[in-house]
Amino acid sequence: MKTEERDAPADGGDGAAGREPTKKRRNPILRFLGEVPGLILMALILAILIKTFLVQAFYIPSPSMVPTLKPNDRVLVTMVPYYFHGPARQDIIVFSDPNAADGGDRGVVGGALHWLTQKLGVQKPDNEDFIKRVIGLPGDTVWVQRGKVFVNGERLSEPYLTQSTKWPDNLPAKIHVPDGMLLVMGDNRSNSLDSRYGLGVKDASQGGVGFVPIDKVIGKAFLIVWPTSRWGGV
Repeated sequence: MKTEERDAPADGGDGAAGREPTKKRRNPILRFLGEVPGLILMALILAILIKTFLVQAFYIPSPSMVPTLKPNDRVLVTMVPYYFHGPARQDIIVFSDPNAADGGDRGVVGGALHWLTQKLGVQKPDNEDFIKRVIGLPGDTVWVQRGKVFVNGERLSEPYLTQSTKWPDNLPAKIHVPDGMLLVMGDNRSNSLDSRYGLGVKDASQGGVGFVPIDKVIGKAFLIVWPTSRWGGV
C-alpha cells in the first residue's frame, strides 16, 4: 500500500515564518496633512497660470464705459484670442498704463516676489489698468465730426452709444495710428480720459493714455459676472 508523503512546513508549525511582516497602515489624517503643502503649492501655481495666460477678473471703477459697463461691475477678461491675432476694431480691451512710471530695480528675488504677490492679488499693482474700446488699428486714419467717428473715410457704426454718452465735439485734426499702436475711446465719450487726450487733440494735462502699444494689452473683456443682475456677454 502506497503512502503519500507531504513536506512539513519549514518552521515545523503553522507556516507563518516565511511571510513578510504586515506593514503598519499610516493614519489617513496624517497622510492628508502631509499632502496639504503640495496641494497648496499646486493650487497657487494653477491660479497664477490661469491669471497670467487665460482669464482674469477686473473691477470697473469709473463711468468711462457707460452704458456698456457701469461702475462697480466685475468683468472677465481673456487673453486667449490675442495669442492668435491682434485686437480687432471695437473690441473692449484691458491694458496696462502706457505712461506708467518705472517701478525701479528690485533685483531678481525682489522682482520675482513683487510679481508673485501682484499675481495672487496680495499686493496692489504699481500702476492702474484701463478698459476702453478699440477704435483705430495700426495704419488707420481716424477723425471725428460732430461726435461721429470716421475710420479711413467711413463712418463707424456705434450702436453701443446713447444720446447722453455721445460726444458732440470734433477732433481738430485727423489722427494717423502708428504701427504697433491702438487708438482707444471710452463708450462714455463725454467722460472718458482716453486716446483723445495726450495726442495734442485734447488737453493732455487732464490725463488720458494717448496711443496704446499693443504689447500693453492684457486681454479682451467678454463677460460681466457681477452684479448678477447684469450677468451677460460684453
